[in-house]
Amino acid sequence: MLVSLRFLPAALFLALAIGGCSDGAAESDEQPRAESSTADEVEDLQYMREEEKLARDVYLVLFDAWGVQTFANIASSEQTHTDAVAQTIEVLGIEDPVVDDTIGIFVEPRLVELYDTMLTEGLRSSLAALHVGATIEEVDMIDIKAAMGRADDPRIIALYESLLCGSRNHLRAFTSKLEAAGHPYIAQFLDPSEVDSIVSSPREACAVSIALTQGAGDMISSVHAAYSPVDRRYRGSGADRGHRVLGAPESKRSS
Repeated sequence: MLVSLRFLPAALFLALAIGGCSDGAAESDEQPRAESSTADEVEDLQYMREEEKLARDVYLVLFDAWGVQTFANIASSEQTHTDAVAQTIEVLGIEDPVVDDTIGIFVEPRLVELYDTMLTEGLRSSLAALHVGATIEEVDMIDIKAAMGRADDPRIIALYESLLCGSRNHLRAFTSKLEAAGHPYIAQFLDPSEVDSIVSSPREACAVSIALTQGAGDMISSVHAAYSPVDRRYRGSGADRGHRVLGAPESKRSS
């Protein structure tokens, strides 16, 4: 039975995954919820907006740490994902939870904890970082599928189908890098046969808004340029927490 991991505490997430890895026309400043959107649809969209941002933020930091181009490429894709969710939220007249797009800033406390946990693991080694990336994509797919099951609006369902397609491609990219490094990825949450089917199949062409795609590069460059590794709290915080993944920490790339 597929169960959403939205309410899974980050510590348990870590132990399971790493141990193994309206259109705005209202005059009021407050955006009213569109009558066509159910409470579940609203809550899921708001959570997905920040969850896609979390993936972007983690991958940008891990790219800065290890210089692995895969993280930069997928971070750019995650930018289109979080932008697509933001666009849907705006169309439906739902309040956008992302009031500060700074890396590592989230409204949802569970995502704050998960972000710190994933960075603690991903900063141990480049292989651990790739494992974290693949695990994040598994969790994204489970949450997206659960949200799709609660959605009735065809626009929302179409959005989730696009996000799901992107996550499958991201999983392929991360597992391919791990395989090339001699560390085949083992499914953490999804059925192993599903993961095997995904990673053994060709990359998909996912439907993404052309307007959003065109702006993603500029947006990701702006966000990354504003990010200062020296000032980020993950430096040195929680360095001794969690489980070590795939061996001892290695030297990060020089800045």
